[in-house]
Amino acid sequence: MSTTTVETSADVTERPTAGPAGGPGRGKRGVVASLASHGVLIVASLIALFPIAWLVFLSLGPDKDDYLHPGRIWSKMTLDNYSFVLQNTNFFDWLKSSLIVSLGTTVIGVMIAATTGYAVSRMRFPAYRKFMWVLLVTQMFPVAVLMVPMYQILSDLQLIDTYLGLILVYCSTAVPYCAWLLKGYFDTIPFEIDEAGRVDGLSPFGTFARLILPLAKPGLAVAAFYSFITAFGEVAFATTFLLDDEKYTLAVGLQSFVSEHDAQRNLMAATAVLIAIPVSAFFYLVQKNLVTGLTAGGTKG
Repeated sequence: MSTTTVETSADVTERPTAGPAGGPGRGKRGVVASLASHGVLIVASLIALFPIAWLVFLSLGPDKDDYLHPGRIWSKMTLDNYSFVLQNTNFFDWLKSSLIVSLGTTVIGVMIAATTGYAVSRMRFPAYRKFMWVLLVTQMFPVAVLMVPMYQILSDLQLIDTYLGLILVYCSTAVPYCAWLLKGYFDTIPFEIDEAGRVDGLSPFGTFARLILPLAKPGLAVAAFYSFITAFGEVAFATTFLLDDEKYTLAVGLQSFVSEHDAQRNLMAATAVLIAIPVSAFFYLVQKNLVTGLTAGGTKG
């Protein structure tokens, strides 16, 4: 027994110690993989930023044909295009109209979508699943098909050339998607919170407003951002339903720089840069909740 024990101990002591987990090449592979991933991310970032940088660069050229010879812009950069747009166009009227329509669509659309999503998530009324599919079906029709019936409806309601009419049209696009989004997010909130609210004497609406909505801020942020972007950049409906040029939104006003035989591309570029500022500011306000809101609800539906 003692001899066997001594021999075994000797074998153990003579056995070489194992190296780091994964072998000596693992560290090199990790560095190579890290460099490759960073390289891909840098290239993707440059691809995403290039159109924005190019637009800003073209907006600094004083002539409408500078986009044909961009190299000449370096020697004559100027901010005259921005001054012209701000002083000699209806830019601020367009901005006011865009903000009214976009914020109105955001507030009304998110309110309707939130109540709809919560009702389908928590209440089991007849055909509640089919109701959500009906909302999805409404997104299948192209703008060209919806234009004529919507125009007729707004005309009967005397809402042509009004902000309210355009807001309702945009809500018909934003609400179905946002309702699906928020329904998935509400599914991730434990049902026990609703039961606790009822125990405390809250009504169903009180539970929704005081307990559920504060927990759903990330999802609401995503829905608000989608509604705002949908209304802010839309052109077809705004061109059709707004007749007064002082009520044009920014997307429609941008078309005023394009005539039948000419296009003032330098002014269009400057206006596009100015248009991007409100959207960027709104994105900055909600960006903290965007990632959480986009990923939550992805595993339940």
